[in-house]
Amino acid sequence: MSLILIRYAGEIGIKGKNRNYFVKRLRRNLRDALKRHDIEGKVWSEGQRVYAEVEDEARDTALSAFSRVFGIASVSPVERVPSDLAAIRAQALALTERLRLDPSQSFRVQTRRADKTFPYISPEVNRLVGETIYSASHARVDLSDEADVTIGIEIRSEGTMVYGQVLPGPGGLPLGSQGRVFVLLSGGIDSPAAAWLMMRRGCGVIPLHFAQSEIERGKALANCRVLADWSYGWEIKPIVLDQGQVLGPVAERLHDMGKERWTCIFCKRAMIAKAAELAPHYRVQAVAMGDSLGQVASQTLGNLVAISYGAELPVLRPLIGYNKTEIVDLARHIGTFDVSTQDAAPCPYLPSRPITSADLGELREILSRLE
Repeated sequence: MSLILIRYAGEIGIKGKNRNYFVKRLRRNLRDALKRHDIEGKVWSEGQRVYAEVEDEARDTALSAFSRVFGIASVSPVERVPSDLAAIRAQALALTERLRLDPSQSFRVQTRRADKTFPYISPEVNRLVGETIYSASHARVDLSDEADVTIGIEIRSEGTMVYGQVLPGPGGLPLGSQGRVFVLLSGGIDSPAAAWLMMRRGCGVIPLHFAQSEIERGKALANCRVLADWSYGWEIKPIVLDQGQVLGPVAERLHDMGKERWTCIFCKRAMIAKAAELAPHYRVQAVAMGDSLGQVASQTLGNLVAISYGAELPVLRPLIGYNKTEIVDLARHIGTFDVSTQDAAPCPYLPSRPITSADLGELREILSRLE
């Protein structure tokens, strides 16, 4: 059996009396990750650490899945040994031999002594274990992050963990710990990234797609499948509606009034209104969008104010301070970029000259005439 050490994000560790709720949710999501990959194993807590135990052949799959569980800071395959310096030295040496550390490489030892009754302080453990490794391998000592191999040692009351691999997790809060939100999901780059950020903050997301073509519908559903690879503890169930049924009547009225330039504003307002209509049935508390301030003409501050004006749900914009390069980098990290950049179908309602700075007074006038 392989033992995996799971470190949860620092913000969970400072939750005080509420920490148990977040850790319990995190354990539940980790078990869901094992279940989805048909891995037999167990997950439990000891002190401020979470552990998992799986069959040796399933270890790498489990590590990969755990590295996509929100609320996780990092994971490591570890060996547990008695809190005895000789046992720690022996295990560290065995680990460097498995990693094939040689004179052409560099290494460092990093010790965290949570058990203050252990007779050696962390720098002493680093030095003594480092001497053992150097004597056997003659590898260079490099105390920086550039070291080829880092041997980690955690001395805890329940035993000492020795490891040589650290896989970063996504951080954030456990998925499902912060309620539910609709995400207005298109086939583009931005909205899947916004959905991922809401998931990272612990929200169970329900993608709401307003289909304008089969191409865009297919891209949106494909991105939902990518997001599902990050949604341990929550099932992604997209809702697909017809854009024409939601926006068509309003677009016709705007055309008759000579206000076609407002179509994009009223398109988003109509989608938010539909989300508010559906919210009680799905126990949703907010709607999230992929807007980034000033990125395109429709996302000026004036337009964002007009889009949100009078909304019955809070409108969240997790990408509001991101630039396009940052959003693209995030989409690549998530895995949605390739899908989002496939051939796109133009919006049939896009006016030739969309309004770029909506005036609230004019918006109220248009609303009164539409009513």
